[in-house]
Amino acid sequence: MTKSIGMLLLAIYLILVGITTLFHVGIGGIVMGVLALLAGILILVGK
Repeated sequence: MTKSIGMLLLAIYLILVGITTLFHVGIGGIVMGVLALLAGILILVGK
C-alpha cells in the first residue's frame, strides 16, 4: 500500500473510472469530481 493519501485517492479514482467505463455503471459525477479534486490537491500538497 502507498503511504500517500493523495496517491491512494488517485488509485481509487482510476479504478472507479475503469469500472464505469467497462461496465457502464453509473457512479455520481459529483462523487468522481470530488474524489479527483481531493486526490489532485493532496498530491500537490505532498500528503
